[in-house]
Amino acid sequence: MMASGFIVNVSETDFEYEVLAFSQNTPVVVDFWAPWCQPCKQIGPLLETLARAGGGNFRLAKVNVDENPNLALRYGVRSIPTVKAFSQGQVVSEFVGLQPEARIVEFISRLSPPSEAALALEKAASLLGEQNWKSAEQLFRKLEEHDPGNPAVQLGLAKSLLATGQAGEAAFILRAFPASKEYAAAEKLLPLANDLVKLGRNELPAETDLDTAFHNAVRLAGRGNLEAAMDGFLDILRQDKHYRGDSARRLLLSILELYAPDDPTARQYRSEMATVLF
Repeated sequence: MMASGFIVNVSETDFEYEVLAFSQNTPVVVDFWAPWCQPCKQIGPLLETLARAGGGNFRLAKVNVDENPNLALRYGVRSIPTVKAFSQGQVVSEFVGLQPEARIVEFISRLSPPSEAALALEKAASLLGEQNWKSAEQLFRKLEEHDPGNPAVQLGLAKSLLATGQAGEAAFILRAFPASKEYAAAEKLLPLANDLVKLGRNELPAETDLDTAFHNAVRLAGRGNLEAAMDGFLDILRQDKHYRGDSARRLLLSILELYAPDDPTARQYRSEMATVLF
């Protein structure tokens, strides 16, 4: 075994033990290479770096095809570099030839078991999808303690807070949201947070009947009665598609952002909104 403890040179004599048997418990990535292969000299060091960084999430087994032609023949290696991932003694994924670093990192990441934090985040997101807002909030708060800068955690917490009427804290999170892939979703939630804060301060407009209807819809949203709130915003849009600078449309979109993308209720209201607006 090589110095890192996670990398091993494998031959035809020990492949069964070092790769097939070992992969029963831990994924094994096999790098089929040769000394004369120039692309191998780029991929090999990257795989070794990832193996060391993984800390045992997977083993890297290096097979010199010149010295082990029967292994290359057995696993259909026709060009090199060829990289195959083994789990439970079987090939589960592979790639051939020089690949971008991001592609190789993704290839490795799919083999590694999810971390405890990743599993907790997945569970919290599932609770949001089930609209179990309080349980989701509690789990997101625990995740925040360990990873306060994680945008996915911040977004999930903001959603659970908005759905339970805790607009002040949600607005604080959303107004300072970091640049990330979650930023666009945070921007969609911000109008609801801002208007819930205004509702608490009695700062919403109160000049017309539509203002009264808007006030009531915001109040319903703050109480967690999301469908009734969306019905209220749709009624406003039916009378004025651009009510107060599209406020009703923006808040309707904010509430829809609280739902999972494939939620049937969200799909229904998106369809109704499209019918009203277009």
